[in-house]
Amino acid sequence: MKLTTISTCALCGILPLTLLPVLPDMLCVSLVFGLACLLCLIPHRYMHYAGLVLLFFLWGILAAKEVIWAGNTLPAKTQQAIVRITGTDNMTTHYGQITHLQGKRIFPAVGVVLYGQYLPGDVCAGQTWAMMLKVRAVHGQLNEGGFDSQRYALAQHQPLTGRFLQASVITPQCSLRARYLSSLKTTLAAYPWQQVILGLGMGERLSVSQAVKNIMRDTGTAHLMAISGLHIAFAALLAGGLIRGGQFFMPARWICWQAPLVGGVLCAAFYAWLTGLQPPALRTVIALMVWGALKLSGRQWSGWAVWITCLAAIVVVDPVAVISQSLWLSAFAVAALLFWFQWMPMPCWPLSRIGRAVLALAHLQLGITVLLLPVQIALFHGVSLSSLLANLFAVPLVTFVSVPLILAGMVVHLTGQVMIEAGLWYLADRSLELLFWGLNSLPDGWLNIDARWQWLALSPWLMLIAWRLNAWETLPVACFTGLLLLSGPFWRTPRADLWQVHMLDVGQGLAMVIARNGKALLYDTGLAWPEGDSAQQLIIPWLRWHNLEPQGVILSHEHLDHRGGLQSLQQAWPSLWIRSPLGWKGHLPCFRGEHWQWQGLTFSAHWPVSGNKEQGNNHSCVVKVDDGHQSILLTGDIESPAEQKMLSHYWQHLQATFVQVPHHGSNTSSSLALIQRVGGQAAIASASRYNAWRLPSWKVRQRYRQQNYQWLDTPHQGQITLDIYQKSWRIRSLRDQILPRWYHQWFGVLEDNG
Repeated sequence: MKLTTISTCALCGILPLTLLPVLPDMLCVSLVFGLACLLCLIPHRYMHYAGLVLLFFLWGILAAKEVIWAGNTLPAKTQQAIVRITGTDNMTTHYGQITHLQGKRIFPAVGVVLYGQYLPGDVCAGQTWAMMLKVRAVHGQLNEGGFDSQRYALAQHQPLTGRFLQASVITPQCSLRARYLSSLKTTLAAYPWQQVILGLGMGERLSVSQAVKNIMRDTGTAHLMAISGLHIAFAALLAGGLIRGGQFFMPARWICWQAPLVGGVLCAAFYAWLTGLQPPALRTVIALMVWGALKLSGRQWSGWAVWITCLAAIVVVDPVAVISQSLWLSAFAVAALLFWFQWMPMPCWPLSRIGRAVLALAHLQLGITVLLLPVQIALFHGVSLSSLLANLFAVPLVTFVSVPLILAGMVVHLTGQVMIEAGLWYLADRSLELLFWGLNSLPDGWLNIDARWQWLALSPWLMLIAWRLNAWETLPVACFTGLLLLSGPFWRTPRADLWQVHMLDVGQGLAMVIARNGKALLYDTGLAWPEGDSAQQLIIPWLRWHNLEPQGVILSHEHLDHRGGLQSLQQAWPSLWIRSPLGWKGHLPCFRGEHWQWQGLTFSAHWPVSGNKEQGNNHSCVVKVDDGHQSILLTGDIESPAEQKMLSHYWQHLQATFVQVPHHGSNTSSSLALIQRVGGQAAIASASRYNAWRLPSWKVRQRYRQQNYQWLDTPHQGQITLDIYQKSWRIRSLRDQILPRWYHQWFGVLEDNG
C-alpha cells in the first residue's frame, strides 16, 4: 500500500472529528472496531482502504475521549495533584500539566490553567508543585461567527481551569529554557522592542502589547510573530547551509550527503524546543521530520504527496489538532502555494537578479493574498487591503534580517561575548524599529467582511482553473452560473414575515439583538472590564458578520453588565439613538406608557413609572415587542417588588409568547405571579456558567417549567435565536441546533454553575 494512500485514509478517518455532534459510546466504538478488522481481512484492496479509514476514525475518537475525560471526571471533587508548570506570567496566571493525581501517575499529563492566585514563592516553568486543586471543565462563550474559546482550549490540550487550595513546591529549579529566558529578559530590558524580540526568538507572545498585535493584524503580517513554519524552516535551512559549508573543508571520505539534511532537522527541533514547543512549532517539527524522511528515501516526491503525508502525520500524532484553526490556516496556506505555482507559474520576464527576486516575492505574496481569502474571511471576518504591500517588505526584513540577528544574538548570549551580543541586539532592535515604522506608515487597510462573502471568496480558485482550462470560452454558461451561485447571498432578499431575537452569550451580562430586514435594535449592550467590553470583543463583530445595521439601543438600567458596551457601539455607529429610563443627555425616555414603531414591530414600555428618579434593578426598563401575533417581554434586571407593582397597574398588557428571564435567573425575581400573568411558551436567560451567584437558580428554572415554559439559558445553549413568523416560531441554540459539535458540549458536573 502506497504511503500517500495510507495518508489519505488517515485524513479521511480523522477529519470527521471536526463535524461529529457527539462522540460515540464505547459499545459503538467496539462494533466499529470489529467491522474494521473484518474489512481488513477481506482480500480486496478497497475493503482494506475502508477498514483502514475506520481504524483511523477510531483513533481520532479515542483521542477526543481522552481530551474530554479530565473535564468530565475531575471537577467532581477536590483533587490532590502534582502539577508541572509549563508557563506563567509571573503573577496570577499559570499554565501547567497534572502529572500525578491522588498519588498515581497519569499519562498523558492533563493541561490546566490556574487563574487569579499568586503561588507561594517565585514561580517559573519547569517547577513541580504539590497542590490541592479545585478544577473546572473549560467552558467558553459561544456565538455564531465568534471566537470559539472552548474549541481552542481543547485543541491546545487544556481542558481544565481552576484554583488551588494549598500549594507547596517540590522541585524549585527552573527548566533550562526558563533560566535562559530569564537571562535574555534581563539583557534585553533596555531595548524598546525587546517584547517583539522575545516573541520572535523565544515564542513569548504573551508579553507582546495589544497595540503591536493590532498593527500586525491590520497589515496582514501577524503570521510573522508566530513561531511556526517560516522561522523554524529558516532555522533548518540555516543550519543545513552551515553544515554544508563546513563540508568543503573536510576530506571527501568524511562527507555524507545526508548530514546537512539531518543536521538541519535536528537544529530546527532544538529551536522549536527553545521556543517552548508550542503547537504550531510542534506541527512544523513533525512536518520537517516527515519531509526529511521522504528526502532520505531517495525517491522523487511531488509537492502534493509531501503535503498530504505531512498533514496526515500531524493529525495521526495529535488527532485533536483537526479542530485547531491554526492547523488549517497553515495547511491551507501551503496548499494555496502549491496550487498557485502549478496553475500560475511566475512569468519569465528578462529581469536582473534583484528584479527577479522582487518579482518572485511579489508573485508569491499575490498568490497567498488571493487564495487565502476564504480562510481569512471564515476565521478573521475581514481582510487586510494593505497586506500585499506590507508583506513585500516585512517578510524579507524579518526573515533575512531580524530573525538571523536574533538567532545570532541568542547563540552569542551563551558565549559571554558582551560587546558582540550588544551589537547584535542593537541591530535587531533597529531592524524592528524600521519594520514597525513601515507598517505604521501604511494606511489603515483592514476591511470587515460579512458572512455573504464566504462562498464568493472561493471564486479566485475557480477563476484561475477556468482561465487555465480556457473554460471562459468553451463553457461560458457554466462559468457564469457558478459565479451567480457563489454570489447568491447578495441577491437573496430576507423574508418579510420573519423577525429574529438573538440572545448573545456575553457571560454574566445581557445583550439582545432584535433584527428585521437587515436592521437591528439592541436591548442592553453586555458588560465591561478594565481592558475592554462586550461590544468591542463580541457584539460589533457579530453585527458586522451578520450584515446587520444597528439603529438604536434600549438600555434597561445603568449597571455595568448591561451598559458596558454602549460607548463602543456609539463610536462605531454615531447615529444610534438611545432609549432608557436614566434621563441622561441624549437619551429618549423609556417609561410606562411609551409606544413606538420600528420595522413593523410595536414597542411598548411597561416599567418604570415616569418621574421616578431612582435607579438600580427595580427600575429596569421593561419593554414588550409585538408583531400582532407573537411577542417577547424584555425585563432587564427587574426584581419581585417592582414586578408586583407593575402587575398591579398594568397586568392586562404583559402577556407574551416569550420572556427574557429577569435578573439572570435570580431567585429575587421571576415571581410566580409574573410567570403566570405573562403566560408565555419559552423563557430565555443570560448568565455565565461559573458565576459567583450560581445563576440561574434551580428554583427559578423549576418555577418556569412547572408553568409549562420551555427553558433555555446561555450557559447551556450558548447563543439563543428566536425565529418568529406571523403564526409560528422556532428556537435555535448554538450548542444544540446551529453548530452542534462534540467540543461544544457541557463538560463536567451536569448542574454545576458555580
